[in-house]
Amino acid sequence: MPRQQTPAQRDTVERVMHEFKHGELKTAHGKRKVRNPKQAIAIALHEAGASQYESTAENKRNLRRTKEKERRGETEGRPEDRKSASSGKGREKTRSELYAEAKKRNIPGRSKMNKQQLADALHG
Repeated sequence: MPRQQTPAQRDTVERVMHEFKHGELKTAHGKRKVRNPKQAIAIALHEAGASQYESTAENKRNLRRTKEKERRGETEGRPEDRKSASSGKGREKTRSELYAEAKKRNIPGRSKMNKQQLADALHG
């Protein structure tokens, strides 16, 4: 039976599984994408410090390390993004927002542009 997780652990597991779902979760060396759901769960529990295969001290150390990375913005799904998305200040525009603006300005070739190209065409 699984142990009860703290809210911080649940948030971390949720973020890691979100990264996996969107193909952003990488292996330890950061070279390859994680494709196996069981491996993603193991990574999520490890990062959250909720693994039953590690000692309590290791779990605490892992959770502390992960939360420090999240504060520094070194993870894909940063908590700061969620806060700024709700406030609307200082957040980066999504591709669909950039596309809508390009459509208003009638920029040619906009449908084949990626997010960076749209931003360059609008601001450059």
